[in-house]
Amino acid sequence: QVQLVESGGGLVQVGGTLRLSCTASISLYAMGWFRQVPGQERQFVAAIDWSGDIIYYADSVKGRFTIGRDIAENTVYLSMNSLKPEDTAVYYCAADRSVFFKSYYSDDKKYNYWGLGRQVTVSS
Repeated sequence: QVQLVESGGGLVQVGGTLRLSCTASISLYAMGWFRQVPGQERQFVAAIDWSGDIIYYADSVKGRFTIGRDIAENTVYLSMNSLKPEDTAVYYCAADRSVFFKSYYSDDKKYNYWGLGRQVTVSS
């Protein structure tokens, strides 16, 4: 059974920095992050392919968030800078085996493996 274990997140003031990590129990082609606010749909944040060469960001986080990957450790990171109150959400790590990454990277329904989520709260 594939497991994704997340760590990091927490509470920070506006403009602050937080980091999320997610380690998979096996090597998976695509890894990414989504976030969800209660009562709203899950929203794409960032995704990265196995090599680390193909990266996508949501427009709302471009220039502030950085996704990275440690292939040897089956781990993906999300560094979040210049945080805003609207970044407050539960952040979920997602992963999938499919190599057709470019066609599904922002579609949460295409990812088969999920972490339990980490709370990120940005206070103003």
